[in-house]
Amino acid sequence: MTDLVTFGETMLRLSPPRGERLETTDALDVRTGGAESNVAVGASRLGADAVWLSKLPDSPLGRRVAGDLRRHGVRPAVTWTDPAESRVGTYYLERGAAPRGTNVVYDRADAAITTVTPDELATETLAGASRFHTTGITPALSDRAAETTAALLDAAGEAGLTRSFDLNYRAKLWDPEPARTACEDLFARVDALFVPHRDAEAVLDREGDAVAVAQGLASEFGFETVVVTRGSEGAVALRDGAVYEQDVVAAETVDAVGTGDAFVAGYLAKQIAGGDLPAALEWAAATAALKRTVAGDVAVVTPDEVATAVDGDAGIDR
Repeated sequence: MTDLVTFGETMLRLSPPRGERLETTDALDVRTGGAESNVAVGASRLGADAVWLSKLPDSPLGRRVAGDLRRHGVRPAVTWTDPAESRVGTYYLERGAAPRGTNVVYDRADAAITTVTPDELATETLAGASRFHTTGITPALSDRAAETTAALLDAAGEAGLTRSFDLNYRAKLWDPEPARTACEDLFARVDALFVPHRDAEAVLDREGDAVAVAQGLASEFGFETVVVTRGSEGAVALRDGAVYEQDVVAAETVDAVGTGDAFVAGYLAKQIAGGDLPAALEWAAATAALKRTVAGDVAVVTPDEVATAVDGDAGIDR
């Protein structure tokens, strides 16, 4: 039985070696990455049966994306299109070092996902599943993608799935005001909200500490659960009026991209396995920390590694 269905765009990430610039490099590392598929991969590696819904061109690059997800146990339920009419989005990641920051350059115009409609997708995968997840990145891609996101959230609700949504604001995709309008239009269809505290302030115009933000959002929109992440200060979750706090798990950072997706993946995987909210937060923090030690966008981790990180017993495995 399917545990988790996610929906969104997955791109190819192209990165020069650390310390080199895009304008001068003669080599690019190729990885697959997308918020919703990152969550599917992380949850799959932690034991969940995961499906990813999307639209891709039937091209070598499209097949590369689907193949990478299959490698991690995710089933890509993909609508394949004519490669002459659409493309796989890409993004370029140039890692910085102080005082130069890391820079992301998107090249995703006319990607296949921008024309996706609900009737194109394998919505039958929702039947019998337990959870559906998407993010605020997808409705930022096009009006059609936003409409399809709403339709899938509706369909998931009608099928009895618990629906989660990660705000996942991207300033290079849209400004705060249209992002707030679009996301708040979706909130009535969402059961569990994940939101960074900084985005709650900048996009949702929320004031106060993380607990006040969670309480305000839950009260206004009726979320069953609100999880507010606070970077190095950990996370706060609110459910049924009760507040739960979770510290970060210390990690040596190799690659920070995908950390938030790994957090969500760990949380959902533990909830799917029957864990309570405090346990889900522990797994979320541990999965996020482990992701930071791995190159690429996805959390290539195991349940034993997460359990060890939760217990704080990491060492040399001989």
